[in-house]
Amino acid sequence: MIEIGEKAPDFTLPDHTGTLVSLSDFSGRRLLIAFYPLDFSPTCTNQLTVYGDIEPDLDEAGITLIGISVDSAFAHKAFRDHLGIETTLLADFEPKGAVASSYGAYIDGYGTANRSLVLVDREGRVEWVYETDTPLDIPSPQLILENI
Repeated sequence: MIEIGEKAPDFTLPDHTGTLVSLSDFSGRRLLIAFYPLDFSPTCTNQLTVYGDIEPDLDEAGITLIGISVDSAFAHKAFRDHLGIETTLLADFEPKGAVASSYGAYIDGYGTANRSLVLVDREGRVEWVYETDTPLDIPSPQLILENI
């Protein structure tokens, strides 16, 4: 996993609408990246639903939440619509998992990111990280709120 204090690796990925989104788009704002394995899995569905509940708290703290997985932009759109969430979801689709790998969140041999959180500060440095022991665990919203 990427270390606290490191410069966050740059990325440009399509969002759920196909619009390209880059790390630099969040310059001057704190960014919480939630790496997750796959859209529509029961655990990922639960994770993104409960994170939606704390987005007002994140906004108040000046933090933007985004999700990144290896799914396509089309899957992300359907997933957002299904969940009724506003969270921006980015497609780390091709090359598969390249951004997750650059942050140390990709599970080689599994084909997806582990459930990992990376908080990037206003200057683009890693402020806080959390990685679950297994993709079946969800980092709790309370854990996030305690560390922002």
